[in-house]
Amino acid sequence: MSEKMEFLPRSEILSLEECLRVAQTFIGLGVSKIRLTGGEPLVRKNLPWLAARISETPGLRELVLTTNGSQLAQFAQPLAQAGVHRINISLDSLHADTFQKITRTGDLQKVLHGVNAAIDAFGANNIKLNTVLLRDTNHLELPAMVDFALSKKINLSFIEQMPLGESGHDYAKTFYSSQDALAHLKLHYELIPCIGNIGVENSGGPARYWQVSGHATRIGFISPHSQNFCSTCNRMRVTARGELFPCLGNEGMVDLLPALRAQNDKALHHLIMQATAEKPQAHEFDVTQSKPRIIRFMSRTGG
Repeated sequence: MSEKMEFLPRSEILSLEECLRVAQTFIGLGVSKIRLTGGEPLVRKNLPWLAARISETPGLRELVLTTNGSQLAQFAQPLAQAGVHRINISLDSLHADTFQKITRTGDLQKVLHGVNAAIDAFGANNIKLNTVLLRDTNHLELPAMVDFALSKKINLSFIEQMPLGESGHDYAKTFYSSQDALAHLKLHYELIPCIGNIGVENSGGPARYWQVSGHATRIGFISPHSQNFCSTCNRMRVTARGELFPCLGNEGMVDLLPALRAQNDKALHHLIMQATAEKPQAHEFDVTQSKPRIIRFMSRTGG
């Protein structure tokens, strides 16, 4: 499951001011929700400054941040003060050894402290955990993950692994479907489908949610293999180097960096509209292939 990390020269990475221009341009075109993600967004110096500038942009409805949780003990309160509305935290195991194996260097206790700090700063209703499903690594932990979410009164989404990047890893062996996960959890909990199955965000996202009977906690399933949801997905991703991907499951992208560096707002608008028009109706994920069709690693586009 190893991945060779690529560290880019600073000159090839969007400055925070350029990130702000991208966000403001999208908001000006009618986008009402922005999500800051990574990699790990909190390693960027002065990220709360960027969050505050985005949050005060007229037309924005919601600003969300996705993080691995390692820096949240320090940054939860500043992010809340900056106007971030919700926090998504990646948490793939509650066992320290398994957690370190998956993340390579992660400190589980530091992340758990971050979860508590985020709850204190944002309230439990505005915190969600994200867990990638991995057969023979963490799939037997699913009830424990749900119990943890119930104990904290926060929401939780299980995500089917995306076969991104040619790393020698056999995605077919570790793939664990949402259907298998749901069947497993139904042995332990009474799960009630959410009305309309739109989910807690109600934002055109890919998750399908269930509620644990007697609890406010909702359990989501994001299923890029089981349910090819691209035709109803309204998400787009801008990388740290200014690449705009209309879909994580396709290689097509447009490069925003030249227009940003030239401060050409007209060209920036045109490129965003071009990418929107080219948003595909289906992705190209396939765990049965010996080599992934998408050779771009997740670290390039953000987790």
